[in-house]
Amino acid sequence: MAPVKETEAVKNLMSTQQPSGMPVHKYARYEPFSLRDRTWPDKVPAKAPIWASVDLRDGNQALIDPMGIDRKRRLYDHLIALGFKEIEVGFPLSCEADWQFTRHVIEQDLIPDDVTIQVMSPIRDGMIERTAEAVKGAPRAILQIYNPTSAIQRRVVFRKSRAEIKALALRGAETALRLRDSLPGTEIQLQYAAESFSQTEPEFALEVCNAVLQLWRPVAADRTRIVLPTTVECYPPHEFADRIEWIDRNLAYRDEVILSLHPHNDRGSGVAATELGLLAGAERVEGTLFGNGERAGNVCLVTLAMNLFSQGIDPELDLSDLDGSRRLVEECNQLPVSVRHPWAGDFVYTSFAGSHQDAIDKGVLARAESGQERWEVPYLPIDPADVAREYRPLVRINRQSGKGGIAHLLRAGHGLDLPRRLQIEFAALVQAHAEHVGEISPGQLWAWFREQYLTGTGPDDVGEVLSSHTHQRPDGSFAGYAELRVGTKTRWGVGFGATAEEALAAARRSAAGRLAGEEA
Repeated sequence: MAPVKETEAVKNLMSTQQPSGMPVHKYARYEPFSLRDRTWPDKVPAKAPIWASVDLRDGNQALIDPMGIDRKRRLYDHLIALGFKEIEVGFPLSCEADWQFTRHVIEQDLIPDDVTIQVMSPIRDGMIERTAEAVKGAPRAILQIYNPTSAIQRRVVFRKSRAEIKALALRGAETALRLRDSLPGTEIQLQYAAESFSQTEPEFALEVCNAVLQLWRPVAADRTRIVLPTTVECYPPHEFADRIEWIDRNLAYRDEVILSLHPHNDRGSGVAATELGLLAGAERVEGTLFGNGERAGNVCLVTLAMNLFSQGIDPELDLSDLDGSRRLVEECNQLPVSVRHPWAGDFVYTSFAGSHQDAIDKGVLARAESGQERWEVPYLPIDPADVAREYRPLVRINRQSGKGGIAHLLRAGHGLDLPRRLQIEFAALVQAHAEHVGEISPGQLWAWFREQYLTGTGPDDVGEVLSSHTHQRPDGSFAGYAELRVGTKTRWGVGFGATAEEALAAARRSAAGRLAGEEA
């Protein structure tokens, strides 16, 4: 984050702010890596990365009630349906449920030909061998080994030197290499993760990763992966990108290795950091649907994929039923997805503010009138219909709402195209109601409109017609609007008919009836 620029205007405003009194002295600032010749700022995304779901392991271990086989199976099937080709099915030695589910997908022949499952093991004596045993019989599997490399964990958890941590990584890498060809019929792909990369000195992380690669000596066909986990997000996204680009430039066997990210969201910038990390050279992302995971969660793969989609880039995941995916994940995780979650929350295609509603309404109309395919509607970055959302819920009515939103709901739900002055009049009535009742549903809105404008009947020849308007509704009938004046009073009426003439006559009678009723 750049320092605040202290112009005179800023100085004057900041002078009104007071010290918080919070114990900021307890926390050290990060040390900038300062990659002076960085190239990632000049790059733009062009293709989806390799997506790797860790919902069934990393996401599962963060649940209050971890998933059993049944819930895991539902989510696993859904991940395949969405188009994931790499799925971490569990941490087989962490608990019996993870071991059993790993065996379940193998023994029940549930792994499609183009899908690779992933399992993981810490670098501890005997654990890598037993983890490899868990994937026996799978057509292919990623065997991930990992060990923490950060300074804080070297010092307080393992109490080991850099040399000892590197030796530990190499011991695990040697075991994994020995096991790679040990299971007949199963192709094992090796993956090393420098856990806590985000808190590791970049030069040491590179030293360990390169040592592992020098031992493995990968070729492109091996599909060997190096993972750089943001186990704890601890600096801004641009800093992360600098470190990823430096690793990308200096990683051994770079053309033969897939460089992967595993971002968490402790600072709330996991998506931004991932997008910049991909520009900086990474090719693969491990994350979860809707960002479930330890602490603030893993990076949200739905948000990343939809961000690409909104820029005209194929996300290579089928998110066309986003609400269906959200409901299934909520059921499996037994955790709610926020109503403000990007792209998938209940309210993210909804506007309450009157100015927003009016702009959306005009944008939708303009696009329909022009017949253009390209999506350009104010306040809506994508067409909600592309993710199975309907137009009617786009607008929610409360006391902040205006005539545009109200007109949109009446048009979308009932085929009415209100004249502007009628929009203004009815909006004032609705806002007065909303002051007392709060949010107004589309059903209540229609009931009030009918009560106000459709119930009155009167003679055809009462009053002076100030304005009138008709249009054809989607069902082929016509709607008519008429504004009548008697003395100093003016009132609108609305009517329907098989022809424009019938609809206009019904509208005049409605307005006349309203006037007559007030006189009585």
